[in-house]
Amino acid sequence: SWNWLEGSGLIAQREGSPHETFFITRRGSQIRTTQDFETFKKGRLLARDLLHVSIAEPVWLLFIRGEYETAVFQAYKEVEVSVRTAGGFTAADLGVALMRKAFHVVTGPLRDPDALDSERQALSDMFAGAIGSYKNPSSHRRVPIGAEEAVEMIMLASHLLRIVGSRRST
Repeated sequence: SWNWLEGSGLIAQREGSPHETFFITRRGSQIRTTQDFETFKKGRLLARDLLHVSIAEPVWLLFIRGEYETAVFQAYKEVEVSVRTAGGFTAADLGVALMRKAFHVVTGPLRDPDALDSERQALSDMFAGAIGSYKNPSSHRRVPIGAEEAVEMIMLASHLLRIVGSRRST
């Protein structure tokens, strides 16, 4: 519909025209093929302003270009780097093992000491599982990821980054 095209910034109403006259915007003129249009529509699935500040720009740009696997990998690479930095770990601490150390129920510098042991374990499992499931496979092979699935994975990475940001190394 015209409203969707206008709301998406693909067309705009010409000001001063006595009738509703529209023109194709710069953004609209960049869409030349059906594939371009499909990529544009999928790009609108990921709300940039909802993403953690550390991934908003780079991950969103990858996503809107249709590079879903790379966008997911980049988001989880940032989770890993943030955990390493916040927990005071070295460059040799990597992946799932790093998450287990950082959120260890008893000794993890990023654990929540006020949470129940079962909740601390669940958070450790969530970080380790996310890195193991979403970052590691893309590190070693091509993993086909659709737009909708990528949005869900990226939003989880954003949430994990907010958790890390709320913790202090002991």
